[in-house]
Amino acid sequence: MTSQSPTSGPTTPTTRACGCPDYDEARLALSRRSLLGGTLLAGGAVALGPGLGGTTRAYAVTGSAQSRLAGTGSVLVLLSLRGAADGLSLVVPHADPNYYAARPRIGIPQASLLVPDAMFGLHPALAPLVPMWNAGTLAAVHATGMATPNRSHFAAMEAIEDAAPGSTARNGWLNRLLGQLPGASPLQGTAMGNQIPTSLFGAEPAFVVPRVDSAKVAGTEEDGRRLASLKHAWQGSGPMSKAVRDAIEGAETFGAARDTAAGTPATAYPGSSLGKALSDVSRIVRSGVGAEVITVDQGDWDMHTDLGTVDWGDMRRNAGDLASSIAAFFTDLGPDASRVTLVTLSEFGRRVKENDNYGTDHGFGNVMFVAGAGVKGGKYYGSWPGLQNTLDGDLLVTTDYRSVLTEVVTRRFGVSVAQVFPGFAPQSVGVMA
Repeated sequence: MTSQSPTSGPTTPTTRACGCPDYDEARLALSRRSLLGGTLLAGGAVALGPGLGGTTRAYAVTGSAQSRLAGTGSVLVLLSLRGAADGLSLVVPHADPNYYAARPRIGIPQASLLVPDAMFGLHPALAPLVPMWNAGTLAAVHATGMATPNRSHFAAMEAIEDAAPGSTARNGWLNRLLGQLPGASPLQGTAMGNQIPTSLFGAEPAFVVPRVDSAKVAGTEEDGRRLASLKHAWQGSGPMSKAVRDAIEGAETFGAARDTAAGTPATAYPGSSLGKALSDVSRIVRSGVGAEVITVDQGDWDMHTDLGTVDWGDMRRNAGDLASSIAAFFTDLGPDASRVTLVTLSEFGRRVKENDNYGTDHGFGNVMFVAGAGVKGGKYYGSWPGLQNTLDGDLLVTTDYRSVLTEVVTRRFGVSVAQVFPGFAPQSVGVMA
């Protein structure tokens, strides 16, 4: 790879080649999951449930919406920053002298930082989030991550979403959370996209859909005979039959979300994949179909090259997309924003020292953003461990990411931490009221 001059940044691509075989393989593996059972029925929605032999399988189906289940309780949106985001660029430790020593070209100047305190400040591309920060509905927790380093994208994604070290069960933490919630909606756990996140694997059914408007019955006659035939064909008691029925019911229930208007032009969602996904999430929440756990992905964070500077590069592009999408989402929610909490999570962080290609390599600790309902915002949380300006220097983890998630799920849903994160003793973070 060649170095990029600091005065001439690249254009803004829709996808980028990071040159990391591990990340590329992880993306392929996630994509392959979305094809499990995809030959059963054609369509754009996927129901997850307990599969044959005790494993989780996916069955694809489409359906038209006929029913609506009232949803007025708390909603958790988990936004995964795929590829390992550089938390040291998103929330800059400007008071740590080793930050600028280790990043003479890509370090964000202190004068450019937003809402700085004595130690930290936000990347200037996060400007759309400043009103939420000032309103106390956005916070950052730094030096978060898993207990031990894991620099393999695929292995780290699996581990951080299982969130049960030492367990061999294929049971993600969000699936365990669903098992503690009393709701009955088939859309209670919903994933936006074509990929099935590890966090939703498990015994509880979940619903996966690329776009709200794609959850429709394909080829259904006006008199409903085709839909009735499908329901009759899959009325058995086996796990496959139940998964198909869940998919049909979910697709029917999704009609209320399809009938809910998308954000107005004043909402100003970006035209990116993330902007479109969060626009759909807003429709799902506002429609009241009973979704309580929703996952969304934003990719292309594996910036080994062309992460760039404050003036150009992939960090500026991705961070701007992230901020604009989240800001538009909470604006679009209107009164429903009072029941939605959004958390960002990335599989690991980046090395402290920049590389020769205006980028960073795989590291350890990272930053998490928590936004929306119940957040004690306008503040940076976490215990800062200090940085080292060495070739293999890492941001050390001082707050287990599960401690942040524990505060969210226990305060917003009133569930048992022992059931969601078995064997884990959380530390107090203070980010949730």
